[in-house]
Amino acid sequence: MATIKDIAQKANVSAATVSRILNQDDTLSVTAQTREKVLKIAQELNYTKKRTSGQQLTLGIFQWYSLFQELEDPYYQAIRIGIEDYCAARQIEVIRAFQSDSNYMEALKGVNALICIGKFNEQQISSFESITKNIIFVDMKTSKIHCNTIALDFRQTVIDAMDYLTNLGHKHIAYLGGKEYLEDGNVYFEERKETFVNYCKLHNIIYEPYLLEQEFSAESGYQMMMELIKNHRLPTAVFAASDPIAIGTMRALYENGYKVPTDISIKFQTPVRLTLPCSLSIRQTCAVPRKII
Repeated sequence: MATIKDIAQKANVSAATVSRILNQDDTLSVTAQTREKVLKIAQELNYTKKRTSGQQLTLGIFQWYSLFQELEDPYYQAIRIGIEDYCAARQIEVIRAFQSDSNYMEALKGVNALICIGKFNEQQISSFESITKNIIFVDMKTSKIHCNTIALDFRQTVIDAMDYLTNLGHKHIAYLGGKEYLEDGNVYFEERKETFVNYCKLHNIIYEPYLLEQEFSAESGYQMMMELIKNHRLPTAVFAASDPIAIGTMRALYENGYKVPTDISIKFQTPVRLTLPCSLSIRQTCAVPRKII
């Protein structure tokens, strides 16, 4: 079995350098060519990183959707699969659980770290923190920065989309959104809707006849758009609060002979804002917007 020393001799570098490269130490100052050379030699020699039982990392992934709901929403599914692919490439064991599982807390017990995807109330947050302090919540904002979160920057993306529509001269703009419910039945605060309404009021945009909310799904987008069409309340533009809603909206329009964007404009966008970690005195954020479609 190949060792770090074998790789170091063949790459003509120190064993310490090989170890840091194989452990993905970004602070190591080496050229990209050296890094690639070491990794290539390690692969050629079939090097396998040894782990003791105490070094084995186990990551828990908790999805607030059920498996069936996840299959209908590629957004949440893509997040989970991306995490699992990352862990597989680094030999990190993964334990997956869904909120619909009756014993999900027991299944996650003992993990070294936990990624919770979705929206959770304070009681759930406390329960997860009792499992491990190494925890990140994805797609959730909290009123106070008391945990690590990766959340969507809805406020800025709504403003960007609305600026685009108003610059084109649109004054009648619909909002087609959804409602999300926490485990205790409370409705999760919808920043997209609040930002949209405030923007419309500030810029004298007519929106009241066109504001509808159901679920964040293609079927809901279809039904909401059909309701506007049947009631002859068609705006000149639509802000769709999610990709699936936009897809359903376009299907309803096409079925009724409307062309996008010739007859009506549709805008939607999903940016990302990272907040890490709660122990830092400065809130670190980065916004990565997706292309407006």
